[in-house]
Amino acid sequence: MTPRRNERALVRPHVVTGGRARPSRNVFDVVTLVVATGDLPRTGLTPEQVQIVELCLGGALSVAEISGHLGLPVGITRVLLSDLVDSGHLTTRAGAPGARPAQQPKVRLLQEVLDGLRARL
Repeated sequence: MTPRRNERALVRPHVVTGGRARPSRNVFDVVTLVVATGDLPRTGLTPEQVQIVELCLGGALSVAEISGHLGLPVGITRVLLSDLVDSGHLTTRAGAPGARPAQQPKVRLLQEVLDGLRARL
């Protein structure tokens, strides 16, 4: 009997993370930026971890972008990223560089948007 497609898909992430489902650190939101720290030796890294380091050498990427490049679920990507941060291969930044905290929109601006939408309907 051949395994169903969904059952096969569940095996790979489990193997990629060595059976772990949770990262060693809980600092990875989907918008957390990840940057490679330099040219540390990549011996002992999994192929997916090597790919992550190479992706991040080109500049900061978000967790969601890395997950997309790897074709892995975000949860699995977080486990791999936490291992790479622990080993010193990556560092993280919370949010986009130069981003300011969300500001509350001005009531006048919202009213203008609402008026414009009503005029179009």
